[in-house]
Amino acid sequence: MKESKWWKKAVIYQIYPKSFQDSNGDGIGDLRGIVQRLDYLEDLGIDAIWLSPVYRSPQDDNGYDISNYQDIDPMFGDIGDMENLIREAGKRNIKIIMDLVLNHSSDEHPWFCEAKKSRENPYHDYYVWRDGEEGTPPNDMRASFGGSAWEWVPELKQYYFHQFSVKQPDLNWDNPKVRQEIYQMIQWWIDKGVGGFRLDVIDQIAKEPDQKITANGPRLHEYIREMSSAVFQKGDLITVGEAWGANTENAKLYSNPDGSEFSMVFQFEHICLDQQEGKEKWDLAPLPFIKLKEVLNRWQTELDGCGWNSLFWDNHDLPRIVSRWGNDREYRVESAKMFAVLLHGMQGTPYVYQGEELGMTNVRYSIDEYRDIEILNMYRERREQGYPEDDIMNSIYAKGRDNARTPMQWDKSENAGFSAGTPWIRVNPNYREINAADEVHDPDSVFTCYKTLIRLRKKYPVFVEGHFALIQPENEIFFAYSRESDDEKMYVICNFFGQKAEWKPEEDQNGTKLLYCNYKASGETDCYRPYEARIYYMKK
Repeated sequence: MKESKWWKKAVIYQIYPKSFQDSNGDGIGDLRGIVQRLDYLEDLGIDAIWLSPVYRSPQDDNGYDISNYQDIDPMFGDIGDMENLIREAGKRNIKIIMDLVLNHSSDEHPWFCEAKKSRENPYHDYYVWRDGEEGTPPNDMRASFGGSAWEWVPELKQYYFHQFSVKQPDLNWDNPKVRQEIYQMIQWWIDKGVGGFRLDVIDQIAKEPDQKITANGPRLHEYIREMSSAVFQKGDLITVGEAWGANTENAKLYSNPDGSEFSMVFQFEHICLDQQEGKEKWDLAPLPFIKLKEVLNRWQTELDGCGWNSLFWDNHDLPRIVSRWGNDREYRVESAKMFAVLLHGMQGTPYVYQGEELGMTNVRYSIDEYRDIEILNMYRERREQGYPEDDIMNSIYAKGRDNARTPMQWDKSENAGFSAGTPWIRVNPNYREINAADEVHDPDSVFTCYKTLIRLRKKYPVFVEGHFALIQPENEIFFAYSRESDDEKMYVICNFFGQKAEWKPEEDQNGTKLLYCNYKASGETDCYRPYEARIYYMKK
């Protein structure tokens, strides 16, 4: 059996620190709170924690606007707390993956403060500037969070470029000094003992705004290979690039097995299917199920042997999958488990977002209870454009990022055991019905399903090595596939919908045993209950 990288066998757990566990009663999750919950994560069986940004930040975009890459924001603790988290996680064989935001910094970063002083300042060229006249931006490019992507600085008579918030000026990767500063900072974290990095919107670092190019700029892979050679390849690290513009071809570059770029890439093709073609994510459309199968099949088969998949439904930017494509009411438990089975059976490294392992759901708040800059900007813009209030709110209920950012639901006590104070964002009111305390000892819970799948992944090599083959691509009810290696084979069969349905196997499943089912045993008939998911296994 060929040797496999540790991260191919790993399961990663994403923590959004602000909402995970508050240790000091200020309503904001923190690093000491995470340490308090490490035993829970060890019990779940995960191998690494991807930590959303905890660096010093003005928090204009919830920490993705960094003012000091080598310091911890006081709301989360200090460097000593970070070092303690790395140490305590390590005792439990859990690695810490830091979230690197390298496309832009905060406008309060010392580099930008210097850059604004004069055009001759040595830090001026750390950012992307263009001459112009006030009120006439260099072009009509728009920022992702609304408004122009150009911001006028009167004292310089120049515009700076920002793909996101006006407080997130884009770094100029064409400047080799910027790149060297970044590599030194990354090495500093490696020396602290972190196990890897997730790289935020990394496909946008090689932007060419004059040509209106943001993602996949011509020098992108040159920069990534340089960074990988300078720092990533010096240790046994996991690296994952967030690339909204990724396709199966450039993913083979990002995740080349030779290690020249990253371990793997986050791609979002499957996640963008339930929106109107050519429109924004807020323009809702039903999920095209056959297309979902086609997309995931393509990623599984085309990266096989020449790349590596990241497997995920949820993260801090996405709504809860059980509310999005499942049924978060009468079949919440069954559909949450079905999505777990469907994902964890594929080839790639699975990511579990905090609360996903409990089947946490979306929320429906009034607009004044939301905190996300993207939600609030969209609401304002669409109200000004005359969209009906109900349509706007339905889009927020379906796709708003705060769905994922409500506090972790630990128990039935006030504020779900998240904080003794007032949480920074309201707790989902259903925490008395959905919480970790109820689920960890329940053999039929969503938590136990995830724990079982993680254990199976470590026990059976076919989960890591097996080749993927989609079964019955045109079946409008079942998502089914096989995984096959030299000496093992398994079948994953999922009723994707809320009605009973009959599965007629085309492949011979004789000799297989039922490895897992998300319902109590039914005699293993070919009749599948709503959202029923099964894994069959055989030794060849």
